[in-house]
Amino acid sequence: MILLKNAQIVNEGSIQKGSILIDGQKIVKIFSLEENVDIEADEIDLQGKYIFPGVIDDQVHFRDPGMLYKADIATESRAAVAGGTTSYMDMPNNIPAILTQELLAKKYADAAGKSMANYSFYMGTSNDNLEEILKTDPKTICGIKVFMGSSTGNMLVDDAKTLEGIFSKAPCLVATHCEDETTILRNTKIYKEKYGEGMPINKHPEIRSAEACYLSSNMAIQLAKKHNTRLHVLHLTTAREMELFDNSIPLTEKKITAEVCVHHLTFNDQDYDTYGTRIKWNPAVKTEADRLALLQALKDNKIDVIATDHAPHTMDEKANGYFKAPSGGPLVQHSLVAMLEFYHRGELSLEKIVEKMCHAPADCFQVEKRGYIRPGYFADLVVVDIDKSWKVSKENTYYKVGWSPFDGKEFKSQVLKTFVNGSLVYDEGKFDENYRGLRLSFDR
Repeated sequence: MILLKNAQIVNEGSIQKGSILIDGQKIVKIFSLEENVDIEADEIDLQGKYIFPGVIDDQVHFRDPGMLYKADIATESRAAVAGGTTSYMDMPNNIPAILTQELLAKKYADAAGKSMANYSFYMGTSNDNLEEILKTDPKTICGIKVFMGSSTGNMLVDDAKTLEGIFSKAPCLVATHCEDETTILRNTKIYKEKYGEGMPINKHPEIRSAEACYLSSNMAIQLAKKHNTRLHVLHLTTAREMELFDNSIPLTEKKITAEVCVHHLTFNDQDYDTYGTRIKWNPAVKTEADRLALLQALKDNKIDVIATDHAPHTMDEKANGYFKAPSGGPLVQHSLVAMLEFYHRGELSLEKIVEKMCHAPADCFQVEKRGYIRPGYFADLVVVDIDKSWKVSKENTYYKVGWSPFDGKEFKSQVLKTFVNGSLVYDEGKFDENYRGLRLSFDR
């Protein structure tokens, strides 16, 4: 057994001083500071440091299989635990795309031997694989992914009949990437005629515009309402889209939920001049007014979950001009400390950050026995020094591509230890390289 003592436990809307007893993979008991703990266990005195539930990232692209020169499950799950992410949900736009149950099963089998964190994978969709989608077991995968806007892997679903079929028959949660392809293609043509191959990167949010996002998000929501689909809209970016979401009922009762990513809360369109294609994402980083609206919607519970959309590319790829530079960037190692900057600025409480990064993903996806610090739950735990500053460098960045959008940034908080299923897998720069996480299961 392990006793994590003298901690400040951030959980379920409060911060309590106390200790946590772990036996095997599970949390056994939580003690208040006043209780006399007389138990034979390996003690770790945290001396007032904070303990959070492990972060659950509901949207990552670990590029495995098929793009292993950029990333793989082993390297990126290692980076994840270094940042306090203990569970992740990986997207299906691999090579080959995960469009059959056979390919999905193979990906799970591969992950069992590679992943340092807990894992789940989305079933992919195309215009012609509805039969395979309907074979999906809702208890064993996080959801079904629909690209309602093209992205890496060319998995665009734009056939109206197919969309109706997916939304009406999906056996579990449907997660959507929402950008209207017709609007994007029209904007691309206009801007390419004006600028040619010398397109400025700061035109990205005008090409992949707020209109494109709204049209597609609205379409997904109307389909979900029509068919009573459990819908989760990924990486929202605009103020206007916020009118589409409800905050009048608890998360566990919502049929339509929303996600925002760390980069869309952090950057705005003025940052393209500084960061260039390093902050080229789909959907695009937009205006400061949009960023502030996303932050307010997060506070107001119109947005339910914070994620990363971790999607690494090499710096050589990112160094290309606008049309050739791919969209996406590595973020999973730095998501928690990036969000803690909002705490230090007085913009979000620690309790709210834990709610949106730990509790809400568990509730949204109905993950079994994770996301909270409770007896009987898996001991996925993160120890954080709230007041230990450090600077991001190549030496302390664990992504396979070796760079981060936060290169050179000084964060005010640092992840010290990460426990996955009761095992200490990351300890102040040292990893348990032999540890392997578990496949997530779902209470559906």
